[in-house]
Amino acid sequence: MTLVPRSLHGKLVAALVVLIGAIGLSYVVLALGTTRLYLEEVNQKLHRSLAANLVAENKLVSGETINHAALKQAFHNLMIVNPAIEVYLLDAEGRILTFSAPPGKVLRKRIDLDPVAAFLAGGEAFPIRGEDPRDSEGYKVFSAAPVMDGGRLAGYLYVVLGGEAYDSVVRVFQSSYILRLAAGVAAAGLILALVAGALSFIWLTRRPRRLSAAVEAFKRSDFQEPLRLKGWRPNPRGDEIDHLGLTVESMSRRMVRQIGLLRRADTARRDMVANISHDLRTPLTSLQGYLDTVLMKGGDLTREDQRRYVELALKHCHRLGQLTDELFELAKLESDKPPIQIESFSLAELAQDVAQKFRLEAEKRRISLDTEIPRDVLAVTGDIALIERVLENLIENALRYTPIGGRVCLSLVHDAGRIVARISDTGRGISREELPHIFERFYRVEKARGDASAGAGLGLAIVKRILQLHDSAIEVESEPGVGTSFRFALPVTG
Repeated sequence: MTLVPRSLHGKLVAALVVLIGAIGLSYVVLALGTTRLYLEEVNQKLHRSLAANLVAENKLVSGETINHAALKQAFHNLMIVNPAIEVYLLDAEGRILTFSAPPGKVLRKRIDLDPVAAFLAGGEAFPIRGEDPRDSEGYKVFSAAPVMDGGRLAGYLYVVLGGEAYDSVVRVFQSSYILRLAAGVAAAGLILALVAGALSFIWLTRRPRRLSAAVEAFKRSDFQEPLRLKGWRPNPRGDEIDHLGLTVESMSRRMVRQIGLLRRADTARRDMVANISHDLRTPLTSLQGYLDTVLMKGGDLTREDQRRYVELALKHCHRLGQLTDELFELAKLESDKPPIQIESFSLAELAQDVAQKFRLEAEKRRISLDTEIPRDVLAVTGDIALIERVLENLIENALRYTPIGGRVCLSLVHDAGRIVARISDTGRGISREELPHIFERFYRVEKARGDASAGAGLGLAIVKRILQLHDSAIEVESEPGVGTSFRFALPVTG
C-alpha cells in the first residue's frame, strides 16, 4: 500500500503540503533563533560597560585581600536593579574567587578567559558568549572588566547578563499568550495558504484531467473515434496546455486515418494473396491437366489432339510468365527507389511504334486500330520505357474489351504546355459501380462476366503507378455499351 497520490493535482497538493510545512518549520526555528540572538545582542550592548562601572566605583581587591564589604554592596545594588544579573570575581587565571549566586549553584571553578579577552578587545561582533558558571556546558552573554591593584592585574569582574532568573523570564515569554496567539495566527495563515494552493492546483489541472479522460476514452474506443475537446483555445490565445490538447486532438485524427489505412492495406494484402493464389492455381491446374492427359493418353490421342493439348499447356505457361513479370514489375515500381530515368523524347514516334506493334493483333480480332497524331507534336519529358509500357497496357486493355468490328483509337493533343494522350475504344464499357476499382491490383471487370481468358488484373495498376512516378494522373470515362476512354498528360520539354 502506497501513500503517494496518483493524480497530478494530488501530487501537487502533497508537494505543497511538504513545502508549506518545511517553510513553516524553518520560519519558527529561524524566528526563535534570531529572536534570542537579537535579545542577547541588545542585552550585551546595553550592559557593555556595567562591569567596568562596578570596578570603577568600588575597590574590590586590595593586595591579596578581597573587599567583601564592597562586593556585597555591589551585589546588593545590582540585584535590586536587575535580579537576572549574576556577578563573579575571577583571579588573573580565571578561577572563581567569589560570586553573587546562592551557595551550591555554581558548578564551574574556572572560567575560560578567551571570550573575556575578545570582549575587552571589542573586535568581534556581539553577542559574545562566555562560559556559564551555573552550567558545566552552557554559555551566556556577559560583561567583563579587569580589576587592577596598583597597576597590577588582580583579576576580572565577570557579570553574567542572563542568569537563571533571565532564563525563567524567557521561558515565561515563550509560553505567553501573545506568543501562542502569534503562533496560531501563523499556523492559520499556513493552513489558509495550503487550502488556497490546493484549490488553485485543482483548478489549474482541470484541463489535463479532461485531456487524460479523453485519451482514455479514445483508447477504450480501440482508436476508432478521434478526440473532440471542447473549450480548448486555439493559438495564439491559448497557453501550453491548450496547445498540447489541440496537438493531441490532431494526432488522434491522424491516428484514426492511419489505422484505417493500415486496416484497408491489410485487407488489400489478404485479397492480393488470395488473388495471386487463384491466378496462379488456375493456369497451373490447367497446365497440369493437359500435360497429364498427354502423358496418360498419349498413345490413344491423335497427333492433332496431342498438339492441341500441348498448345493449350503452352498458353497457360505464357499466362503464368506474364503474371510473374507483371508482379515483379509492379513490385519494382512500388519500391522505395523505383527504376525511372527522365529524358526528352518524341511521344508521337513512340505512339506510332506502339500502335504498329498491335496492328497484327487488331487484325486478328477484326478491330480497327487508328492513330490521330498531329505533325507538330512537341517532345515530352519522362521515362520512355515506362511510358511505352503505359501505352501498351492501355491499347492491350482496349483490344481485349472491344468486340469484333469495333474501333480503338490512339490520339495526341497539345494542351497548355502538355501533351495529352488518349486511348479510346468502342467496347462494352464499364459500369459506374466498377469504375472506382479498375486501377486496383487484381481487379478485373471480366470476372463478373465469367471471362477467364483475360489478364491477371495488374495492367491498369501498373499504368497508374508509372504515371504517379511522372507526377501525372490517369483519367477514365466510360459508358456501358458505348465504350471507354483513358487519357493522361506529360509535360512538354522546356
